[in-house]
Amino acid sequence: MNKIYLLLILMSGSLSAQIKGVVKDSLTGNPIPYVNIWVENENIGASSEENGTFEIYTSEKSKNLIFSAIGFEKKIIKISESKEVKLKSVEYLLDEIVLSNSKETKQIEIGKTKNSISQAFDNGPKIVAKFFPYKLSYKATKYIKKVTVLTDSKIENATIKLHFYAVDSLGFPSKELLKKDLILTVKKGVNNHAFDISYLNLTMPKSGLFVGFEKLLIEKNKLETTITDFNSNTTKTQKKYYPFLLYNFVEKDFQFEYSGGKWSKQQKFNLDGSVSKMMINEPAINLILTN
Repeated sequence: MNKIYLLLILMSGSLSAQIKGVVKDSLTGNPIPYVNIWVENENIGASSEENGTFEIYTSEKSKNLIFSAIGFEKKIIKISESKEVKLKSVEYLLDEIVLSNSKETKQIEIGKTKNSISQAFDNGPKIVAKFFPYKLSYKATKYIKKVTVLTDSKIENATIKLHFYAVDSLGFPSKELLKKDLILTVKKGVNNHAFDISYLNLTMPKSGLFVGFEKLLIEKNKLETTITDFNSNTTKTQKKYYPFLLYNFVEKDFQFEYSGGKWSKQQKFNLDGSVSKMMINEPAINLILTN
């Protein structure tokens, strides 16, 4: 019996391996922080630290890792080759910035839901995106001034990353609308944060846009707690990464999530093949538009 128990311990210890590495700029050799890292086709993710280092746990040693960061080419490599990963920077053709004499006399908030009851929970390492469709009424207030995010954090000054995606011909999130990472800091507790992003010169596209929330799985955001099971008299350490995003339970046509290095679309199909609305947990993210 003892031999079987020892064998089970050895087997369970081999199920998950710790992969360590560092991500650098291929041109300068500088570390790249906050890189999004995924085990391909698996819901296993990580983020690089401010010094470019990362750790990821997986039993899928034969699979690939996917590295992506705004301003760099996406890279897919074997796990065995991930000790030092170099990403190639990409050049963007900057959009023309039109200066106006607007005094911001008009302002509207979009994305608000009738269901004002929000719930915070850990949704894993995935990126959850909220879709903002375009309306003709936005023509007079097409500039994106602020983004509001409702979060719950048990640590002070936790950091998050927000993404703004264009919409492709199939309705999926496509290219990033920003030229560099948008890293934001949130306060401890339950707070509705309003971040001024007018300096990014974003306008509301006529095809709409997606705003994605990415939790950064870094040491700064980690909180460890010790849990004791009094029945078995054992203790274990529980790790959580903050902040938690709050969600509204609403009726929508679809929902998009990024996991395993790709986007997936969730829909409710009827027996006849038609699509109907479904109840989803939608991120509590709104946009404030101005003229």
